[in-house]
Amino acid sequence: MPASVPSGGEIRKTVLPNGLRIVSERMPQVRSVAVGIWICSGSRRETPEENGICHFIEHMLFKGTTTRSAEDIARSVDSIGGNLDAFTAKELVSFNTKVLDEHLPQALDVLSDLVLHPVFRPEDIEKEKRVILEELKMDMDNPEYLVHEIFTSNFWMGHALGKPILGTKETVKAFSQELVWKHYGRHYVASNMLVTAAGNLTHERLVELVSELFDGVPASAEVPSDPVPATHARIAVRKKKSLEQTHLCLGVPSYPFPHSDRFACYVLNTVLGGGMSSRLFQNIRERRGLAYAVFSELNPYRDTGCLSVYAGTSAESAGRVVQLILSEFTRLKQERVDEEELRRAKDYLKGSLMLGLESTTSRMANLARQEMYFGRFFSLDELVASIDRVSADDVQRLAQRFFDPSQVALTVLGNLKNFRIAREDLAC
Repeated sequence: MPASVPSGGEIRKTVLPNGLRIVSERMPQVRSVAVGIWICSGSRRETPEENGICHFIEHMLFKGTTTRSAEDIARSVDSIGGNLDAFTAKELVSFNTKVLDEHLPQALDVLSDLVLHPVFRPEDIEKEKRVILEELKMDMDNPEYLVHEIFTSNFWMGHALGKPILGTKETVKAFSQELVWKHYGRHYVASNMLVTAAGNLTHERLVELVSELFDGVPASAEVPSDPVPATHARIAVRKKKSLEQTHLCLGVPSYPFPHSDRFACYVLNTVLGGGMSSRLFQNIRERRGLAYAVFSELNPYRDTGCLSVYAGTSAESAGRVVQLILSEFTRLKQERVDEEELRRAKDYLKGSLMLGLESTTSRMANLARQEMYFGRFFSLDELVASIDRVSADDVQRLAQRFFDPSQVALTVLGNLKNFRIAREDLAC
C-alpha cells in the first residue's frame, strides 16, 4: 500500500511501495492541471564519457515509445489543447505538461509513456546527434552563453558541474545505443523519480493514476558517486575577434540551495545586481553608460553554490567595469545596507515570489524543488517571513564571507588586443 503523508494546507505527498514519490497541491479556483515527472539527477551525475547524455536522452524520449510514434506523442497533447515540455539541468531532468483538469488522465498517460517506454532506435540516435551538434553550434555563437560556459568550466574544474549540459562535439558523436540504455537504466528508476501536480485535482485520483502507470518501474539501481566539487579562482581571458562586445563573468563561491542563510543570499544578490534598481545596474549602466546588460545571479546546488556577475561592455571599458564590480563588493563588505534599500530588495523578492507562484506550472515546479532539496513544503507565509527576517547585518556578514579576493574567479571573452588582468587587480 502507498504511504500517504499530509503536508499541510492543500499539499499532500504519497510514497509508492517502489519508492516513487507523488506530491500534489489542490487549487480548486483554476480549471487547469500541471503535472511533471522529475528525474532527480542531472548532468552532474554523468561520467566524463557520458557528458551531455542526460540532455540527449531527454530529446530521445520524444522520438517514440513502444506504442506511440513521435507524431502520436505530439498529436495526443495537441488534441486536448495542452502543452508538453522538457528540460535538463545540472541536478534534475523534467518532463511536464499543462492541460484542462478533465484531461489529466490522458496527459499523464502520454507523459508516463514517453518517460517509461522509450525505444532508442539506432537510426533515431544518429539523427538526434546531428540535431544536438547543431544546437551546440548555435550556443557557441551566443557570446553570453559562451562566457558563462567558459567561466563554469574553470570554476568547477575537474567536476561534472563544470561540464556543459549539452556535452561536447566529441562526447555527443560517441554516444551509442548501449551507452544510452545504460544511463537510462541507472537513473530512470522509481527511487530517483518524483511526480508532482498542481491545479484542480484530488490527490487520491492522482495517486490512483500514477500507481497504475508506474507500478512496474524498478525501485532502484546503482548510482555513481557524486563528490562535493571544489571551486577554483581562475582568471581566463579568451580572444574572439568576431565579437563587437567584450563579455565578462566574475564570481565567487556561495552557499548551497538548502543552507539556512539562503534568504540572506537572495537579498544580497538582489541588492548587488538583481534588478533595475540594483547597485550594479544603476552604477554601471545608468550613471556611467558602460554596459547595456549587467546583472548578478545565484546558482545554488545541493552541496555548493556560486554568486556571479555578468556584463557586456566595450574592450576599452572592460577593465573599468571589473573594477566597478569589485568596488561594489568592497562597499557591501564595509558598509551596512541602509533600511530603505534593504526594504526595496525584500519587497522585490517577495513580489517576484508571489507572482511566480500564480500559475499551476510554477506551483508544480515549486513542489518538485522543495521535495528534492528539503523533503518538506514551505507555505508562502513561511517564505515571506524568512525574507523579512533578513537583516542588514546578515547581508554584510555574507558579503564579508563571499567576497574574498583570493576566491574571485573571472572570465573575459571578446576581441581583446592588449587587455591584461592579474590576481592583484581583483582586490575587494
